[in-house]
Amino acid sequence: MSVISEENVRGENLFKDISADDEDWQPTEIESMCMNCHLNGTTRLLMTKIPFFKEIIVSSFSCDNCSWSNTEIQSAGRIQDQGVCYTLKVRTKRDLNREVVKADSATTRIPELDFEIPPFTQKGALSTIEGLLDRAVAGLEQEQPIRRETDPEVAEKIDGFIRKLRELKEVEDEFTLVIEDPSGNSFVENPTAPQKDEALTVSHFKRTAQHDMQLGLRADDDLEDEEPAGNDIDAMRDEVLAFNTNCPECNAPASTNMKLIQIPHFKEVIIMATNCDSCGHRTNEVKSGGATEQMGTKITLRITDISDMTRDVLKSETCNIAIPELEFELGMGAVSGKFTTLEGLLTDIKDLVVSKNPFICGDSGVTDQVEKLNAFGEKLDKIMAGEMDVHIVLDDPTGNSYMQNVYAPDPDPEITTEKYTRTFEQNEDLGLNDMKTEGYQEEN
Repeated sequence: MSVISEENVRGENLFKDISADDEDWQPTEIESMCMNCHLNGTTRLLMTKIPFFKEIIVSSFSCDNCSWSNTEIQSAGRIQDQGVCYTLKVRTKRDLNREVVKADSATTRIPELDFEIPPFTQKGALSTIEGLLDRAVAGLEQEQPIRRETDPEVAEKIDGFIRKLRELKEVEDEFTLVIEDPSGNSFVENPTAPQKDEALTVSHFKRTAQHDMQLGLRADDDLEDEEPAGNDIDAMRDEVLAFNTNCPECNAPASTNMKLIQIPHFKEVIIMATNCDSCGHRTNEVKSGGATEQMGTKITLRITDISDMTRDVLKSETCNIAIPELEFELGMGAVSGKFTTLEGLLTDIKDLVVSKNPFICGDSGVTDQVEKLNAFGEKLDKIMAGEMDVHIVLDDPTGNSYMQNVYAPDPDPEITTEKYTRTFEQNEDLGLNDMKTEGYQEEN
């Protein structure tokens, strides 16, 4: 096997941005055994960075003896804080061309066929929806010649199921594709970005102990949750708590500080900030320090002056952001909880939708889509420069988001705040329908 020297590890970044101009940057070639003919073939490894996907390792194997080949993609970045679930309604053949990054820890399901590909049964792949279907068909066909000899009845049933999978590519009827990844490193393209994709639903979830064990984050015999260090809220208000973690960019040891803050005319929140001394990366995140409100809150700000960019904004993880004039909507969880200014929030949106969008970079970029996203970025720049009057809508079903009232304690003429009753679907997304807060100790 090829050994990476200590000099290269210390003196040069192994993961580089994709570039056709760097002639010195070539894949690493390793002589390895072919799993088909058991003779030696060649494995090529390319360690690179894809914007928003972090670091990845692209590997390709080819055997000159039997012509067998194989490719796969592995995430070399950190496991995300939450798992992610993509639910796509495939309605046209155009949907089959959507690009997909499927991590090896992801579960793929097609409910209409009661079909599921369990996690860690396939290698990670950068493909399309059609490519995922073709890969599933190829996997089912692999042992069919043997089954036809040993168990013809089972082989016939599998042949029938393969025909159903192939018929899906004709899209005569709508079907649903679900990709659920506890590592949070899978993605499905939104071809209408920056507008909302009506066919694609993205949700985030907290990993279970079983998920952590599958990902290697917890030992198999470590099922007991750690007890909290303390519950003295009064002491926490005057103290900055610190705990050790790893930097999300360079994975070096770093420290995260946590502080309980009272926001005037609002409520208490928990601010967490991480600062890496190795690479200089900084990040902050805000969590609500109180309970979920009885009603949801919708805050609408009419931007009339550049001074509005300095307003403080608290955006919780469950808050949806909309700019009606741009026909733009960003769902909950896409941007983490933040305590920032309005300008900072718009900058984060631009980075997420435009600057770090993986499907407009390199060969993935479609000219029309790139132009559309660049035009959207220019409009955001005009808003931040005070050259465009728009409305910013913060819709938080938990009621834990906040927009600064610069006229406080008097009402702000540019801010409209509405309270509303959450729908059943919103309570279901927040896990409130199954939550029992009274009489929970009683046995049914």
